[in-house]
Amino acid sequence: MLKKILFALIMSVFFIGIVSGCSESSDKEEGKGSGKQTVKIGYFPNLTHSATIIALEKGFFEEEFGKDVTIETKTVANGGLFMEAMATKAIDVGTTGPGPLLNFYVKNKEYHLISGAVNGGAVLVSAGSSKISDLKDLDGKKVAIPVIGSTQDVMLRKALKDVGLKPTTNGGSVELFASAPADTAALFVQKQVDAAATQEPWGYVLENQAKGKLLLNWDEFAWGKDSPNTVVAASQNFLDKKGFSASYLKAHKKAVDFIQNNPEESQELVIKHLKELTGKELSKEEVAAAFSRLEVTTNVNEEVIQEMADISKEAGYIPSADIKGLIDLSTLEEVSK
Repeated sequence: MLKKILFALIMSVFFIGIVSGCSESSDKEEGKGSGKQTVKIGYFPNLTHSATIIALEKGFFEEEFGKDVTIETKTVANGGLFMEAMATKAIDVGTTGPGPLLNFYVKNKEYHLISGAVNGGAVLVSAGSSKISDLKDLDGKKVAIPVIGSTQDVMLRKALKDVGLKPTTNGGSVELFASAPADTAALFVQKQVDAAATQEPWGYVLENQAKGKLLLNWDEFAWGKDSPNTVVAASQNFLDKKGFSASYLKAHKKAVDFIQNNPEESQELVIKHLKELTGKELSKEEVAAAFSRLEVTTNVNEEVIQEMADISKEAGYIPSADIKGLIDLSTLEEVSK
């Protein structure tokens, strides 16, 4: 009898230990047991993501989220990869192009645009050997873009439409050729493309290292100074966490203000950050030129975003141009008061 009682006691303690251990494990998974939660911030390792880079370099995210939140970062090469990472919860919030964001949104309403980040920062450059001097001269030519469906793709389609041209994929005469921006200079030298719609600093590189000619400057390309290059995207799961979006946007706004008020220091920090990420150091001249062709801002032109959706639908990238609910600037407005 005594043995049965002892056995029952031992099993009870063992069972309680298992339950306790499961509970602790569950709490840790949710960031509760340790009092820590994690925010996964995504961005691209390039100049048009300078707001995110500066917020990281200056510790603005840590300041706003506080010591009970761990900041993790993930860099990706393009907007499609960014949105795929967000879909798999590898990224909660960060900066990406509006094109890939709206492409994903029409299929899944879980992603939102909550602030602007950079306008401009993209140019249209023709190869010196192509003899192209006007946008209409792109008729029958091949133009490099970073990725099919990218923001620069949509911007190019807008520019072509304005002069009565269309890509070959839509019955027109201009061939779009997807190529990583870093590879475009070689394509110019090898005469494999006639022009490129690209982000900075690659536009500067094409001009100065590949004998390219600036066809449309950043304030002339597509929607000009209202052309959104980079925006802040957030998952619905992130937005549902109380206070998180406000903390992120406060840090983001600090970074935007810092860049606007301290351009030279900001450029130095961006050069340092990108060298640590990629092992390559951009020249001060390249970075200064690139910064002169973009505007770091929290502003969002909602009409432009809608037109981008319309163009993406015409291109066959999305089944619908209905993006109602995509843009949510309510928290930005609150933190900007």
